[in-house]
Amino acid sequence: MSEPGALRMRVDRLVREVAKFGVVGGLGVLVNLAVFNLVRHVTDLPVVRASIIATVVAILFNYVGFRYFTYRDRDKSGRTKEMALFLLFSVVGMVIENGVLYTATYGFGWDGPLQSNFFKFFGIGVATLFRFWSYRTWVFKALPAKEAVQTAESFLEQAPRQATRKQPDRV
Repeated sequence: MSEPGALRMRVDRLVREVAKFGVVGGLGVLVNLAVFNLVRHVTDLPVVRASIIATVVAILFNYVGFRYFTYRDRDKSGRTKEMALFLLFSVVGMVIENGVLYTATYGFGWDGPLQSNFFKFFGIGVATLFRFWSYRTWVFKALPAKEAVQTAESFLEQAPRQATRKQPDRV
């Protein structure tokens, strides 16, 4: 394959990955904000504690979405390690997300409902950049090239056999 063709394929794969990450992440943001506002209105918990609860719920939601939708084609051999790394990077993302909210609330006194939601959303955005990089780099690793080639070769070997079975005998 030519170099421009290979580059185009890589860019196309990255665009699809970003789109899938965005779908799961967007739904995760909705879950995060809904739980945050529900906890804030139903309980008397401080803003950042309510945010941490919401973030934990969103992390659980996102793991399922990333594993079974965004990165379903990635290596599944080390599920325990994958989960541990996902939780580690998710906690770092949670610190980033809630650090922004904490700074706005307790550093600047911006703790009204609209301000809390704005800085919660802004913190999610900043943390998402870190999460995308860390999840794709460390958690949901691509299959090694050797395994991908073997999978493609086995597919190509099966295709001619199936094509010859489907052709009728010529008389």
